[in-house]
Order: sequence, then C-alpha cells, then structure tokens
Amino acid sequence: MGLKTAVLGIVLIVVLFVSIIAAAGLWLDSINSNEEFFVGVEFAYSGNANDVKSLVDKVKEYTNLFVIGSIEISFNQTALNESCDYIVDSGLRLIVFFTDSKSEMYNYDIFNWMVEAKQKYGDKFLGVYRYDEPGGNQLDLGPSMLIEKEKNYTTMAANYTNALSLLANHYMSKADKVFTADYALYWFNYKAGYTAVLTEFGWNHSRPLHIGLCRGAAEAYNRDWGAIVTWEYNDAPYIESAEELYDDLVLAYKNGAKYVVVFDYPKIEQYGILTEKHFEVMKAFWSYIHSNTQEHGVIKGEVAYVLPQDYGFGFRSAEDKIWGLWEADDLSEKVWYDVNTLINKYGSRLDIVYSDPEVKDAVERRYEKLFFWDETIIE
Repeated sequence: MGLKTAVLGIVLIVVLFVSIIAAAGLWLDSINSNEEFFVGVEFAYSGNANDVKSLVDKVKEYTNLFVIGSIEISFNQTALNESCDYIVDSGLRLIVFFTDSKSEMYNYDIFNWMVEAKQKYGDKFLGVYRYDEPGGNQLDLGPSMLIEKEKNYTTMAANYTNALSLLANHYMSKADKVFTADYALYWFNYKAGYTAVLTEFGWNHSRPLHIGLCRGAAEAYNRDWGAIVTWEYNDAPYIESAEELYDDLVLAYKNGAKYVVVFDYPKIEQYGILTEKHFEVMKAFWSYIHSNTQEHGVIKGEVAYVLPQDYGFGFRSAEDKIWGLWEADDLSEKVWYDVNTLINKYGSRLDIVYSDPEVKDAVERRYEKLFFWDETIIE
C-alpha cells in the first residue's frame, strides 16, 4: 500500500469518526430539546386519588406531564399528597390547580404545601395553576372578574394587570411558576407576570387567531406559552374527535408551544371524556414528537399586527366587547377585519401584539413586518 493510499485511509477514518460524533451530538440535542416540551392531561373529573392513579397508569407511557385540576383533590391534603407522590413516582412532571387560597374548604395551608412540594419533588413540580381564565372572566363578566367598573381603557388595563399581578406574584413567591388557561386578554395576563398561558383550543375557536394572540404576547414578554384542548361542545361527548385532537396537538407543537394539555372532565367514560381512540392518537403524537424533533416550533410568528395600547378587545366577532365593560367601538370592526385578512394571508405565522413602550424594542426586533391598527390593510 502506497503512502497516498495510507493517508487517504486515515482521512476517511477521521471523517467517519467526526460524522459519528456529529450524529451523536444531533441525537443528544434532539433528546434534550424534547425534554423542554411537555404534553399531558388535566385530571378534573373526580376527588378520588385512586382515579388519579388509574389515569396516570393509562397515560404515563406517552406523556410527561400531569395536571391536577380537581379542586376536590387539592382541598384534601391527604388525597393531594397521595396523588402527587404517585404522579412523580411514575416519572411525570406535576402542576397543581388551586382555587381561592382563603377558601374554608382547604384543610391545610397551601403556601406551606407549595414550599414543601418544591423540596420534596424538585424539578418534577413545575408549579401551580392559579385563577382559571382571568381574561375570559373579565370579558364575559364572570364570577371571578377582577374589575367591575372603570373610567377608560387605560385605567382599566392598569388596574386589571395590577390586581392580577398581586395574585400571580404571591403564588410565584412559593412555587416559582404560575400557569393559567384562557381565551382572551392574553397580553395582559403576561403583563401581570404569568409564567405561561395555555390558549384554549375548543368552542370552534380559530386556532391561528388564538395562537397569534397567545404566542405574540408570550414572545413579547419572553415567556413560554402552551395550548389546552378543552370542550368543543356543551354536551357529550364534549371533546373533539380523536382525529381533530391529533391535528390540534401537532399544530401546537409545530407552532412552538412548550406545553400541550388535554382537559379531561366530566366522567362519561372510564377515564373522563377521553375514549380509547383519543388515547391512541395521544400515543401516536408521542411517537411523532420523538421522531420529528426538528418540527417543534417550525412555524413561527414572522409578521405581527399591532393593536393600540390597552385595547382589551375580545376577538370573537366584530361586535365583541372591550374589557367586558364597553361595547364594540369605532375601531372594533376595522381590527376584526384587519386580523382576519392577515390570517387569510399568513395563517399562524401572524402574531398579534400591542403598542406598549415596555416591550416596544423586543417587538420591533422580532418581526419581518409590522402592520398597525391605524394603517390600511390591503388583501
């Protein structure tokens, strides 16, 4: 064998070795990237810890997150501890829903419990889910609305975010991360300090619209966002079909959601509202995300529509209310038309943000093009 042949052989071996190392690195990167993506269920249909265990056993092979959304469980420290121990021992991350901390229904101090849970479960305890649908309650004048009367949009936005911030920060001081789910006013939830908001996929909501509203706010405030698949109907079967569920899970994943949760309430099947077909597509989705790590966040907000500061429009129709306290105004129809025109063109590559000095620079750096509410939007 000549010198050139020997050198060539050595070069080929080196190239092969480097290729193997690079491939291994990419493989490790793909594993690590999916450690930061969470998919799971929210258990809300029972106050029995044994029912929690049964659902955990059902889904633990194809999820990595379990949300205790049953207030009957969280009211009872024994049931809560038993449930949380089982969830964490099964290898899943944990989020716990708490309602009013002053409720007489609690038989323990929930803030002490949160401190102990951080010590006991470590990073398996992701945080707490506190105050369901704050924006939706405000918009629809729900039982938990924060502000009942205000002078104008500016004072309304300030008082809403201040009130919500006090609540969120109080819990965050104990649990580090505070989550909620919502269908409106995402921007102001993030402005108030929430770690992550889960936009609700349900009720025939436009997925691109709510992705744009939630992701746009999350990106502006440098936070995470997610999606929760909730009721599609007011009556049984409540949830969308298995095929639609799979499409929604993939859509959220491709659009960069960090958390994807399936809401499970009430109990009409063995495991809440979820059928075997729903579990099958969740298994298929688990396989999909581990085979397609490069698809996570492949669809990004490339352009953004900019709303006027403090404009708490509901975005369910051109006639939707503003902050729940005012009827649609002269701008509402234009905003509604503009956003739907841009969604028709850009789909879920459109984010929806606000003109807010607090995050102005971050918004301007992020997008290829900004469309403003006071401009003419042409199809």
